[in-house]
Amino acid sequence: MTKLPENKLDIQLIALDLDDTLLNSQAQISEKNIEVLRRCAALGIYVVLCSGRAESGILPFVRALNLAGLEAGRYIVAINGSSVFDLHKRLQIHSQLVSGEVLLEADDEAEKFGLHSEVYTPDAIFYGKETEWTLMDCKLCNIQGRQVDDFKKLLEKGFSKMLVAGEADKIQQLQTKMRARLGDRAEVFTSKPVFLEIMPRNVGKGEALLWLADHIGLDPKKTIAFGDGMNDENMILKCGYGVGMKNGQQHIKDVASFVTEKTNDEDGVGDFIEKYIL
Repeated sequence: MTKLPENKLDIQLIALDLDDTLLNSQAQISEKNIEVLRRCAALGIYVVLCSGRAESGILPFVRALNLAGLEAGRYIVAINGSSVFDLHKRLQIHSQLVSGEVLLEADDEAEKFGLHSEVYTPDAIFYGKETEWTLMDCKLCNIQGRQVDDFKKLLEKGFSKMLVAGEADKIQQLQTKMRARLGDRAEVFTSKPVFLEIMPRNVGKGEALLWLADHIGLDPKKTIAFGDGMNDENMILKCGYGVGMKNGQQHIKDVASFVTEKTNDEDGVGDFIEKYIL
């Protein structure tokens, strides 16, 4: 049975995952969702895009919403919570890194499975070898890929996110090995069945949003997050309310406060906000 609010929700900040949540199957924001979110921003409700993508990969959707000029549209959360970016200042105002030591260990473990890693900056994805997987990720994130000769030397600097992509069965095996090897020194999880992510410990979309709410001066209990996948679980649990998409993974729907009545291809986000927030 679909879980829905009994009354209108008092909300100060709306956090939105992109893929399979705010975006439809054509990777676009529908006119309905745009219209509803603009109404929210006009009322002073912060609208915050939260993605595993780097900042430059989020910007096309910021432009589609056309909210960046407003106070309520000035912030984005990137790289699954390891970066908070202020669009007005054009500045990263909060960031966390995985140490170079951890990244080198993770890269070594990936190589044992015949897989290759990549790391993220706000405007590029770096890797030591270009593969079908790195090209797919660059296209998905709409961000430039850069191959470097001494990738391991680059890893020593530390980065906010490492990603290893490959066949789902290999990724699941690698996740088990990575968690055992890295222990409590990094967060290791799958954002999609073919994407394994290595992030700073105790860093996620949820922590970033709570930091941002405190930074702005908002009541964390009056925040709401929409998501569909495992990299959204963190913000769905930590925000005041969590909303799982009807088309989302079952676990996300189980742990969420509410579940949308419509899918991402049916303006599920806009429909929920219009009924239960506006």
